[in-house]
Amino acid sequence: MMNNKSRRKLFCKQWQLQSMVIPGIAWMLVFCYIPLLYLIIAFMDYNIAVHLFENEWVWLKHFKAFLSDDRFWRSVKNTLGMSALRICIGFPIPILFALLLNEIRSPKFKKAVQTISYLPHFISWAIFGGILLNWLSESGIVNQLMVGLGLQSKPMLYNADPDKFWGIAFVSDTVKEMGWSAIIYLAAISGIDPGLYEAAELDGANRWQKMWHITVQCIRPTIAILFILGVSNCLGSNFDQIFFMKNSANMPKAETIDLYIYNMGLGQGRYSFSTAVLFFRSIIAFGLLQLCNFVSKKLTGESII
Repeated sequence: MMNNKSRRKLFCKQWQLQSMVIPGIAWMLVFCYIPLLYLIIAFMDYNIAVHLFENEWVWLKHFKAFLSDDRFWRSVKNTLGMSALRICIGFPIPILFALLLNEIRSPKFKKAVQTISYLPHFISWAIFGGILLNWLSESGIVNQLMVGLGLQSKPMLYNADPDKFWGIAFVSDTVKEMGWSAIIYLAAISGIDPGLYEAAELDGANRWQKMWHITVQCIRPTIAILFILGVSNCLGSNFDQIFFMKNSANMPKAETIDLYIYNMGLGQGRYSFSTAVLFFRSIIAFGLLQLCNFVSKKLTGESII
């Protein structure tokens, strides 16, 4: 283990490399830590034209206001509904994809599949959402296929149907992020000792048995940690996706907590109110993180801390 003197000596030797972290630290301070000071406006009637500490303190006024707002509880329902789909159905998909991808023996085919699956991640939701809306339009490819196969009698505007929004959001997010999410599992799989597979082959294990009893068990800590983080973020949502896919017709099913905060804060100028909602959501998310971490540690022995 290095002592303080050795660390200082190494730092001086690598000062050019160490200095490269300065922009990242500066970005984190400016956009992540300094804004924490302004959480206190949740307890004020904040006016942007007045100095921060000269605003009137109202304490829990805004918390009582959004807790009695039906629109807030509708956004909570939408957020939890889409998060449930993402955790219960969407979470295992990248794991399964990584396991199957690891079984491909042809390097060229494996690289082709990886490249194709990763590409949507690098397309912004402004572009990907526009493509998706075009496909889902009355003259889009989805309607053409459904009508051509006899599954629909006439074209329909899918994104205008509130009952279909959760499914559209889930499928589009899964397609866009499945390949990228699988990278972490593929990295964990690459660290498994090949001797384990060789020993299993000598014992007569087939490929599916090796996958279940060796691969899955060895990446279980990675799965547990990512599941904990996923559950703790269940009150969050993919704001970019929802923002570009929402419209007045599907808003009853599309407005999540993040979009509710945006609409109340920047849309209506209710900065204190929206900050109170954000503060409340953050506290609940932290509690979920601690609870899920505790349960995971008790049941599987795996946890973040």
